[in-house]
Amino acid sequence: MTRYARRLQQIGSSILVSLPSEWIKSNKLEKGSIVPVDVNRDNTLSIFPSESDAEHTKEAAIQYSPASMDSLVNQVYGAYLLGYDVIRVRASGSISYEDAERFKRAMRKLVGLEIVEEDGRNITSQFLLDPNTLDAEKILRRLNSLVAGMFRETMEAIRARQNTVRKSIDARDDEVDRQYFLLVRLIRSAMMDQKLAGKLNLSNIDILDYRIAANLLEGAGDYIVDLASLQNFSHIDFIDKFVQAGELVEKMQEKAVAAYIGKNRSESIAVLDLYGKFTEVMNSVKAMSAAAKGRSAESTVAVLNLTYSMDRIAKCWVDVADLVKPVHLVEPLKND
Repeated sequence: MTRYARRLQQIGSSILVSLPSEWIKSNKLEKGSIVPVDVNRDNTLSIFPSESDAEHTKEAAIQYSPASMDSLVNQVYGAYLLGYDVIRVRASGSISYEDAERFKRAMRKLVGLEIVEEDGRNITSQFLLDPNTLDAEKILRRLNSLVAGMFRETMEAIRARQNTVRKSIDARDDEVDRQYFLLVRLIRSAMMDQKLAGKLNLSNIDILDYRIAANLLEGAGDYIVDLASLQNFSHIDFIDKFVQAGELVEKMQEKAVAAYIGKNRSESIAVLDLYGKFTEVMNSVKAMSAAAKGRSAESTVAVLNLTYSMDRIAKCWVDVADLVKPVHLVEPLKND
C-alpha cells in the first residue's frame, strides 16, 4: 500500500487537501471529476475514483483435467472464496459425466453459486447473490445455531448411549461448511473492497475478527463430528459427569457468541469462569477413571477420548470470547 502525506490548506472558509497526481492520472480523473468520500466507522476516510456504483464482474477460468479433479475442485473453492462472480471450467476435450457430477456435488457447498451454462466441454457457474444484501452477523448467527444443534444432538446420543448419530451430524456439518464458505467469501470481498465494507458497516478490525470467529465455529463443528464418530458411547462410564460437562459447554457457546456479537466483556469473562468449572468436572472424571478397578481397557479409552474431544470444543468458545475488545478506561485515574 502506497501512503502519501498531505497538509491541510484553508481557502476562504473551506479546508482543502490535494490528491496525489499519480492517483489522479491512473484513474483518468480531471478537474470537475466527482469522487465519492466515505467516512468509515474508525473515523478514517475512503476516497473512490468514480461515483459510479457499477460493479465489474470478476471471472475465473479453470482448465479441466480428468487426472486432477481434486485440484480442480480446490481451485473452484478458492475462486469462490476470493470473490469471483463467474467461474468457468473449460476442457480441451470433453468433461466426463462422472467428473461433471462430482463438480456439481462440490458446488452444493457454495451458497449462491449456480450453474448458468453447461455443455460437453464447459461448465459455467455464477454467484447470484448481491453481496450488498448479505449480513455477516446473520450468517455467523446461522453458523452458530447449526453448530449448537450438532452438539446438543451428540450429547443426547451420549446420554442415551446410542451410536447412530454420525450420519445426522455429518449432514449438519455440510451445512456448516456452506455457511462458513459464504461468510469467508463475504469478509474477504469486504477486505478487498472498502466501499463494500462501508456498506456492510465493517471496519478493518471487524473483518479480521469475523474471519477468526468463523474459523473457530467451523473448527468446533469439525470437532463435534469427531466426537460423534467415536461410536463407542455404550462403553462410557460416568455419563452423569459428561452430561454435566456438556451443559457447561453449551452455556459457554451461548455466552461466547453473544459476547462477541454484542462486544460484551462481562459475558466473555463469564465464559472463562464456565471453562474453569468444565475443567474441574473433566479432572474429576479423569481421577475417578484412574481410581476405578476392574474396568476394561475399552471403557478407559472411551472416557479419555470423550474427555479430549469435549475439551477441544470448549476451547473454541474460550477463543471466541477472547475476541471481545477489552474495556478501556474512559477517564484517566486520578491521583489522591
